[in-house]
Amino acid sequence: MIRFLDNKLVRYLSVFLFLNSAIPPVKSSSALAAWAIKENGVLELRTKTNTNLKAYFQKANQISGDRFWIDFPGELKNPRSIKGNGPIKEIRLGKPIPGKTRLVIEFNEETYLKPLTWRMVGLDQNRWRIKLFAPKYSFKKIGEGLVVKRKGDIKSKQNSIYNKKRNSNYLKLPEVKRNKFLVVIDPGHGGPDPGAVGIAGIRETDVVLEVSKIVKKLLSEKGVRVRLTRKNEVDLDLPPRVSFANNMDADIFVSIHANASRGKRRDINGLETFYYRGWKGKYLAKKIQKQILRVSPGSPDRGVKQGRFYVIKNTRMPAVLVEIGFLTGRLDARRLEKSTHRKRLAYAIAKGILEYLYKIG
Repeated sequence: MIRFLDNKLVRYLSVFLFLNSAIPPVKSSSALAAWAIKENGVLELRTKTNTNLKAYFQKANQISGDRFWIDFPGELKNPRSIKGNGPIKEIRLGKPIPGKTRLVIEFNEETYLKPLTWRMVGLDQNRWRIKLFAPKYSFKKIGEGLVVKRKGDIKSKQNSIYNKKRNSNYLKLPEVKRNKFLVVIDPGHGGPDPGAVGIAGIRETDVVLEVSKIVKKLLSEKGVRVRLTRKNEVDLDLPPRVSFANNMDADIFVSIHANASRGKRRDINGLETFYYRGWKGKYLAKKIQKQILRVSPGSPDRGVKQGRFYVIKNTRMPAVLVEIGFLTGRLDARRLEKSTHRKRLAYAIAKGILEYLYKIG
């Protein structure tokens, strides 16, 4: 939303408005947990999950220079001012009204800013980022708290023990009978068919092939026999993929894909898993969907659904098609372009498969 308001004292631009949850009670603590303006001029925030943010830009007047501020629900306990450097004159944290917290960034005179181009990006459910300026000269980072929590950063020793135990349990893949099961993994598309092409040119074929190879490695280490329908960038039609699985008499078939929205809308993100028929297919889809959501916090759950895709309709064994995120979505694409996230997704898919195999044993 963009709007202009004018009066004798103030002319300001409302840059953006988020409406994600109800405002907490007046007595609640501030939703702002940590903030930092980095050397590249990017402001990053950490807040309580699903926090409402209201942010504004105000042009300089006789009282102050250009100002940018963000209002958060919850009341700040200790108002304070912090001296800036470079283009930033001062940073103030206060409570403009009871039950509110305000972070104000005041710029020095003659600082060139382009607020009409500013966009706040949600990195996940409690982290935000916005590029405020491009430093012409050296700028020293200013901030308070950890915007990105370090691994193991916890509130108490009791929570630490609990989290370590929980993480250890999650990282442990289920054991199944060795050399009993045969799984076919199908990396979607390939060769001249790149599949979906997303933000910054990221291609579906590259993402799913890497994920599929890691899934194969993880399953093989657990004694599962695994075959890939393709191992490199080759042109492979749909019928040969199905014939390959059927001729192998595989126990399950898992086709891995990445999504794209019509019009390449960046606000559409999410994960979903399809099956065609049978309780086994549905059960496998549920197991995989549950695990991929665990490694993709903040990405919407688009659910387990019945689908009529050729590769899951014509295979004789329980089969699913997994969509691991939207290459055109702002949140999903940023993750899918990273090798670390692809490894997490592969681990999640492998765990879902092993849980299924363990159950049907």
